[in-house]
Amino acid sequence: MSQIKRVAIVGGNHGNELTGIHLVKKFQQYPNLINRASFETLALLGNLKAIEEGKRYIDKDLNRCFTNQGLQNPQLSSYEDTRAKAIQHILQPQNQPFVDVIVDLHSTTANMGLSLIFCDMHPFLLRLGAYLSSTNPMVKIFVNQQSRDGGFLRSLCELGFVIEVGAVAQNILNAELFQQTEQLIYGILDYFENCNQGNIPQINSTLTFYQYIETIDYPRSDAYGGLRQRGEIKAMIHPHLQFRDYEPLNPGDPMFLTFEGKDIFYEGESTVYPIFINEAAYYEKGIAMHLSQKQQEIV
Repeated sequence: MSQIKRVAIVGGNHGNELTGIHLVKKFQQYPNLINRASFETLALLGNLKAIEEGKRYIDKDLNRCFTNQGLQNPQLSSYEDTRAKAIQHILQPQNQPFVDVIVDLHSTTANMGLSLIFCDMHPFLLRLGAYLSSTNPMVKIFVNQQSRDGGFLRSLCELGFVIEVGAVAQNILNAELFQQTEQLIYGILDYFENCNQGNIPQINSTLTFYQYIETIDYPRSDAYGGLRQRGEIKAMIHPHLQFRDYEPLNPGDPMFLTFEGKDIFYEGESTVYPIFINEAAYYEKGIAMHLSQKQQEIV
């Protein structure tokens, strides 16, 4: 693994996720907190206008605007498309290489604890995940290889990843989660520093992680005319499943509850592990949860 020379910590890709926003502002005010001897660290705010207005986005989701096609298309002129191009230029100034690592800070209304989300099974990231989860049992690793082409900021570089913390409401700060996220960031930066110095921390060689399987929507009525793309929601997350991210969901377990009080059960053939359960921002995307498989990998 070559040396890490530049790291970007980005908060506020979504303007109503305050944990990352205020951590980045803190790092901008006190850069010594994220400075390390062997590499440069940049603290960057993402969707500036949405942060100012306390919204997830202005015109469209900024964290879906980082596709190669979109970044190279001058005809795309929404605020988020323009801001995505500006962020790309900040992360790769003229005549300089792109940043080696992107740490993209997010918060969620789902009970995700301290989650790291990887686009792929990069060996360096898996070792980082194994180290962090071995030192802090709250840390969970989610691998979603389907997201590589989704226009996410983290996909811009080989070692890009997300820190997703929750449960915390939109436009709300939770002091405990704020401090836990802050300490997790320092642990990540210290790990990079040790790797650059040739002092790779000794870890348990087996990583437990959660591999994306599929996305589940809410039960809906049949769609009808006009511009509506999906029918109305017919059921809610079942109380037995709410806030149970990363816990096993077995065939026959209750999954949804209709407005009339009828249980809807999970009909899969094997045990799965739901995450992003009932995320508020995913209602508009037609996502009730992601399902994952619990796996282990020797790193």
